[in-house]
Amino acid sequence: MHDIGVAVAGTGFIGPVHVEALKRLGVRLTGILGSRPEKSERARQSLNLPRAYERFDEVLADEKVQAVHLAVPNVLHYDMARRALLAGKHVMCEKPLAMNAVESAELVELAERTGLHAGVCYNIRFYPLNLEARDRVRRGEVGTVYSVVGRYVQDWLLYDTDYNWRVLADQGGALRAVSDIGTHWMDLVCSIIGLDVEAVFADLRTVHPLRKRPKGEVETFSGKTTAHQDLEEVPIETEDCGCVMLRFKGGARGVLWVSQVTAGRKNCLRYEIAGSQCALAWNSEQPNELWIGHRDRPNESLTRDPALVAEGPRGFIDYPGGHNEGFPDTFKQCFRAFYNAIAAGDAAGTPQYPTFEEGHREIVLCDAILQSHREQQWVAL
Repeated sequence: MHDIGVAVAGTGFIGPVHVEALKRLGVRLTGILGSRPEKSERARQSLNLPRAYERFDEVLADEKVQAVHLAVPNVLHYDMARRALLAGKHVMCEKPLAMNAVESAELVELAERTGLHAGVCYNIRFYPLNLEARDRVRRGEVGTVYSVVGRYVQDWLLYDTDYNWRVLADQGGALRAVSDIGTHWMDLVCSIIGLDVEAVFADLRTVHPLRKRPKGEVETFSGKTTAHQDLEEVPIETEDCGCVMLRFKGGARGVLWVSQVTAGRKNCLRYEIAGSQCALAWNSEQPNELWIGHRDRPNESLTRDPALVAEGPRGFIDYPGGHNEGFPDTFKQCFRAFYNAIAAGDAAGTPQYPTFEEGHREIVLCDAILQSHREQQWVAL
């Protein structure tokens, strides 16, 4: 692809996903950074990368690095993104962008001041049929949007013996299910319908106020048994599930159910958009189909096919109809938009990737959702 050196920080579940997507794009990887030197070296070997960085300072000092990908715990996002921008590096950061809106606002300002590209990895936008849904709304085919309803549900934290750093407020933030997966849903539907949220009402629940933590590291989605592990109880303040109602500017209404304790649902995001002309529905577990609902004629099911979608979405499809694309491809296409914008320079125009400004929008939403839950009332943004 473009001749730009990229370093990845993070060796857990999502860091190697970034590496694999970047390799498929042909981006030149300089190395990887883990939380400890030995983890950096293990990742370097398993991913066949040139260098294992021992410290983030080494990444920033490396002249071969023009961009940094941050796939590290949430609590580290703000400081590492800020330092990378100050060091003159473009940044692609995992969500959420920061721990609160004060931090994310500062990052937006810094990205604007430095003129560097700064993106947030809301990869679900880049399923081709979500781009097609967005295009249809923009073309007026959906009409006036009346409502958006949906959910994002998983089961990997169903039991009180399920544990990961994300459940801790000081590592992931005061919100967990909403911040970790709910922001994906909110970013996605806002990007499709093109409307801003003006008020929220939230009712959240912590199902397991105590979780049993193994005395050792736990990988995300590891699914490892704890039957023979030494456990200790840890108090939990973050939510396992909850409902968020949304009012959009212009009158549309929305409802999101988010849960990480729904048995059998490994990673299921759904939405249904009701408009004055038609309805659209999509399910991440069948990502190559878009349902189109009609009042006065038969409903449709659009199968992902570059020959059948609009010109914009077509640019983010690499395989012909019948050759399915899925989760790993969304990262590849998100990063394609990011590095194409860097290569285009001043001619890039409006970025196609999710920007720090849009990442900040999600943090503002999260702060309002948390306030609404605590006060049990509507909160205006």
